[in-house]
Amino acid sequence: MSSAEHKVQSRTMLGIGYAMAGFSVFSVQDAVVKWLVTSLPVWEVLCIRSSLIVLIGLAITGPRQVIALVHSPNRKALLIRSALILMAWLAYFTASRSLHLAELVTIYFSAPIFVVILSIFVLKETVGLVRWGATLLGFAGVVVAAGPKSLVDPLPIALTLLAAFCWAWTHILVRMISQKETTINMMLTSNGVVILVSVLPLPFVWVTPEWTGVLLIVGLGLVGALGQYLMFEGYRLAPASAVAPFEYITLIWAFGWGFLIWGDWPPQAVFEGAALILVSGFALIFAESWKSRQLARA
Repeated sequence: MSSAEHKVQSRTMLGIGYAMAGFSVFSVQDAVVKWLVTSLPVWEVLCIRSSLIVLIGLAITGPRQVIALVHSPNRKALLIRSALILMAWLAYFTASRSLHLAELVTIYFSAPIFVVILSIFVLKETVGLVRWGATLLGFAGVVVAAGPKSLVDPLPIALTLLAAFCWAWTHILVRMISQKETTINMMLTSNGVVILVSVLPLPFVWVTPEWTGVLLIVGLGLVGALGQYLMFEGYRLAPASAVAPFEYITLIWAFGWGFLIWGDWPPQAVFEGAALILVSGFALIFAESWKSRQLARA
């Protein structure tokens, strides 16, 4: 029994590592998306990005994988998850036009709270005091860093919250079906649905991008594919409530990219909030590592 518990803890730590890498990669995607949607329609960016991810996935698995997905016993859950992803990305991409990158990512960080709550009621996971504490401390850091007094436009805020809630549900569904479906299958399904829906308005909104835009979109597809793979692997290996607090690392990246690309220099409150976020993440890593060592000794 002790050996089995130790194996679970090792999987949890490995899953956290994958997820942290995925969240960091996604921070690059956020910056590229904000750059692109100022000159290109959201539907166009969504369609091209998902098309590139599907091509990468099919290059890995082969076209026969599509037939296997059609006959998958989990196709209903896969389609529901894909619809939620479409809603999340559509809302998130649209909101990115009106909000600064730091504001956008900060509001989005209601998602880990949603994940922890949903993991209790849907997945029946046991969320201990350490995980709750890490999540709440990280969210407190988000509030401190955000300076939410400056956020006065309600529509982009509402869209970002909707994206966060939908995204939280996708994390829960990943945890539910990831033991039966491969990461590549989930990537193919979700991006395939995005393509089928986003291609419909494309003839009416298409804007031919410049060469800079073409390079950014290609990069967006590559980054999106890598980020999705790492994140899905993280949620497949570790409990959702353990992974969720580490998504706060994206906030630190957001402020960094905001400064490098647009010259936004965060105020002191941002650094104070970032410190709280880092403390929450490292506290959870320490707690999980300590528990793993104790089980190994037992």
